[in-house]
Amino acid sequence: MGKLKDVNKKIEETVVGGYKKVEDTVVGGYKKVEDKFVDKFLRKDDETIEKAKERVKKEQEELKKKNEEIIKNGGK
Repeated sequence: MGKLKDVNKKIEETVVGGYKKVEDTVVGGYKKVEDKFVDKFLRKDDETIEKAKERVKKEQEELKKKNEEIIKNGGK
């Protein structure tokens, strides 16, 4: 039973390692695209990309709260 357990462990490590590499590649690619989009379309002249992301996130949260309030008040 020990050999089967060792083989399964090796398979597990290979599969998980392969998945992790794919995940890192996809996430890294997404972040590059996101940064370029923010830089090109959302960043103001004096902002860093990170500051622009923070500002946009804050604006979205404020907009969401306003929309929830409008819905709560029946559109008024």
